[in-house]
Amino acid sequence: MTETNKTDGAAIPQQAPAPETGGEDRDVLLRVEGLTKHFPIKKGILQRQVGAVKAVDGIDFEVRKGETLGVVGESGCGKSTMGRVITRLQDPTGGRITFDGQDITRLGTGRMRPLRRDIQMIFQDPYGSLNPRHTIGSIVSAPFRLQGVEPEGGVKKEVQRLLELVGLSPEHYNRYPHEFSGGQRQRIGIARALALKPKLVVADEPVSALDVSIQAQVVNLMDDLQKELGLTYVIIAHDLSVVRHVSDRIAVMYLGKMVEIADRTSLYEAPMHPYTKALMSAVPVPDPKRRGAKSERILLRGDVPSPISPPSGCRFHTRCWKATEICKTTEPQLLELRPGQRVACHHPENFADQAPQDTVLLTAAKEASELVPDAVLEESAETSAAVAAEVAETVAAKEPEAEAEAEKPSVTKVEKTDEAAKVEKTDEAAKVEKVEKTDEAAKTDKAEKTGEAAKTDKVEKAAKTDEAAKVEKAGEAAKTDKVEKAAKTDEAAKVEKAGEAAKTDKVDEAAKTDKVEKAAKTDEAAKVEKADKADKADKVEKTGEPAKTDKVDTENAADDEK
Repeated sequence: MTETNKTDGAAIPQQAPAPETGGEDRDVLLRVEGLTKHFPIKKGILQRQVGAVKAVDGIDFEVRKGETLGVVGESGCGKSTMGRVITRLQDPTGGRITFDGQDITRLGTGRMRPLRRDIQMIFQDPYGSLNPRHTIGSIVSAPFRLQGVEPEGGVKKEVQRLLELVGLSPEHYNRYPHEFSGGQRQRIGIARALALKPKLVVADEPVSALDVSIQAQVVNLMDDLQKELGLTYVIIAHDLSVVRHVSDRIAVMYLGKMVEIADRTSLYEAPMHPYTKALMSAVPVPDPKRRGAKSERILLRGDVPSPISPPSGCRFHTRCWKATEICKTTEPQLLELRPGQRVACHHPENFADQAPQDTVLLTAAKEASELVPDAVLEESAETSAAVAAEVAETVAAKEPEAEAEAEKPSVTKVEKTDEAAKVEKTDEAAKVEKVEKTDEAAKTDKAEKTGEAAKTDKVEKAAKTDEAAKVEKAGEAAKTDKVEKAAKTDEAAKVEKAGEAAKTDKVDEAAKTDKVEKAAKTDEAAKVEKADKADKADKVEKTGEPAKTDKVDTENAADDEK
């Protein structure tokens, strides 16, 4: 991709003269003031509006004749919607659009049709922007049929000339879109947009769907056509390298708002808005000598907020590392801080703050500052006062040297600027000290809170230990009671067993005694019987009267029975 050779003040051919209004307005082809586009959100059976998607929410810019304005930003910030609104493919919700001195904001379809010749658009998708059922000749010749224009030499000859102009062959006239590659289809779209020789061409990411080699060809083609036909471009893209290659001025868009507008040299070398600086830090530098070198890459935390309910104040304050309370409450205005560079920021980079009285960072800013290298923050703080002094010196140098009285005020201004720079440095040092003190106080508070928390934890642990000891004591007491009860039960059982054993012993002794007594009685009876028998035997032996004795015994026995 070759470097462009854009020159200021070059003659622009084939441009209709603007009305004599005087000043810079004669060079402005398109002016946009407070443009808004809201898409309603409806719900329910009655389709009542409950909200709106604020795709474009109040933007202001102008495009001069013969220049290229590049619009960059993250996906979803409203770039494509803005392009469709300024070409009146979609009706704006509010604001004003002035094209070549004419207000086209509220023009109807009939009154807008003649202006379609001067305003054309190149669409993003080369596959969806061409009708697959029509031939290339039919597609490129459609503007002539719709506008009722009969070119010299006939429509077919003019279409073939346009195809050659964009690098295609005239033989492609009868082919269909499916027979071409992506880059060739995009060239067909460019040929269709240039058919009626428009003054303004809005290109919505014309090379985003193409390979890198094809991107270079299409971009160089658009640059050559601009020089040849005197076109004015509004190129919407997210590739910052492409935008830098083709653009004279660049507008940075974030969440439906313009945050910075400047020429490409100033924007790429010294961006002033923090969001622009973060974008520029992501651009790779194609330099083999810097291989392995670390670049100051700024990482933005989080995603783009929802356009349905955007943040209050500055819409970038939720991701900005310089955000303060004023950024949260007050929306910054798009002001010209340098010649040709307008910025909407309370604390711009490389410049004195617009709100120096507010120094307390938000919580989101403190978290985001951790992702930003310290060298970047120190650089922005050191160069802000120096840049202000340089601007004052530049203004003073432009004054005529012959007028001595005019020089004195300039010198006074420079001295005042130096004093202001010193005061600003002192204020910045005070800010740094305040921030450091705030950090130290925060650390002290954290330490105190940590100590109190530790004490509280110790007290809780001690209380828990006492409770556990009480529980253990209660458990031991219960165990002791159980043991004592068990011991008592065992003793009672032993006593009962002893009593029963004693009783058993007594019974046994009594039984033994009875048995002994019975045995003694039995022995005594046996002895008596033996003695009686022995006596009887003696008597028989002595008397010899056994028969009488037997009788007597018999009688005695009978008496006993009676």
